[in-house]
Amino acid sequence: MGGTQASGTRSGGTRSIRSGKDGRGGLGNVLSGLAVAVGFALFLGGFVWGAVVYRPYTVPTDSMMPTVKPGDRVLAQRIDGGEVRRGDVVIFTDSMWSDSPMLKRVVGIGGDTVKCCGAHGEVTVNGTALDEPYIDATKPDTGLEMPPGQTTPSGTPFEVTVPEGNLFLLGDRRAGSLDSRAHLQEAGQGTVSRSTVSARVDALAWPDMKMLERPKTYENLPGGTSRPGPLRLQVAAVLAGAVLVVLGAAYGPVVRVLGRGRRRERAGAR
Repeated sequence: MGGTQASGTRSGGTRSIRSGKDGRGGLGNVLSGLAVAVGFALFLGGFVWGAVVYRPYTVPTDSMMPTVKPGDRVLAQRIDGGEVRRGDVVIFTDSMWSDSPMLKRVVGIGGDTVKCCGAHGEVTVNGTALDEPYIDATKPDTGLEMPPGQTTPSGTPFEVTVPEGNLFLLGDRRAGSLDSRAHLQEAGQGTVSRSTVSARVDALAWPDMKMLERPKTYENLPGGTSRPGPLRLQVAAVLAGAVLVVLGAAYGPVVRVLGRGRRRERAGAR
């Protein structure tokens, strides 16, 4: 009889939990299942959205130091060249420069006059001196080999009016970057077409994780600076989804543990 009574107590407790009489089943199970489903959708959707909007890129050279270093992994938003603004770090491919994708910063756009150097050695755009705290202005012995008839770009005075639909590009490591200054003698005076741009760098993904800030020095120029892509929102969706999946999946085991503890308390009271 005692065994039958204990068995009946356990069966009654199980039915109570499943039927929701003690507040831990029924609606709770539905909500936990919903949390898992929503969490999985957010988690997977965030990754898929990110794969559609962004492309990974490994930095091949030191021409953009200290912003990014050789071997760094960056996330670049897939964009049309028409979306590019001054200050953007872009990935582009121009056959006159290289057959491989390159990474440089946009300093001038169509109609701009880009000049070096100002009163204190700075680059100017339409007469406005740029404040560029992100650059490496050191002048080491780089040993750069220039094409015939071209001079080392570091410290070379120039003045270029950028053709409409083109971009003037510089590396952040000014003394060691083969950029628009190295192609001043070519058609377009070292500028490249907007159509060569395939992506804009939004963030450093490895070895550090951080967003690339838009330089404030370009904000007051016509057109201003570009807005960051949806990367932060995508990361938030992935993290929120992971949390919901964990919480929803943990609901069942937690309820079972609590149920067993309460049943032991009741048995001890009797």
